[in-house]
Amino acid sequence: MANYQQMNGIALAYMGDAVYEIYIRQHLLAKGMVKPTHLHHTATRYVSAKAHAALYRLMEADAILTDEEKQYFLRGRNAKSHTGAKNTDIVSYRISTGVEALFGYLYLSEQTKRIEQLAAWCIEQVESGRTKANAI
Repeated sequence: MANYQQMNGIALAYMGDAVYEIYIRQHLLAKGMVKPTHLHHTATRYVSAKAHAALYRLMEADAILTDEEKQYFLRGRNAKSHTGAKNTDIVSYRISTGVEALFGYLYLSEQTKRIEQLAAWCIEQVESGRTKANAI
């Protein structure tokens, strides 16, 4: 495994984006969705920068992250990215990068159970409508 402790936030986010996306895709397929267009549109409720920003606000409100997880979130959020936000504001984009970095850290530190817990928690928040209520 790569040394996640030395990785910058963008590298962690690169990994975390893929990890989180797999959990979401697996969840949607398990719900019986099979049409690519429907899958893509539904997935954006879980994986967009706006969804990540709303989820992070809920993570803070519910105090579900450890201090170490918060540090890896901040490493991603504060990282200097050479790409810009495409379909959202810069604040949501940076928070989204932090959430992705968090998942990247958890994956690279082999915390599979914690990834499963957080992914399930995120799915629950989206499906209960809490992310809509906490959108920017």
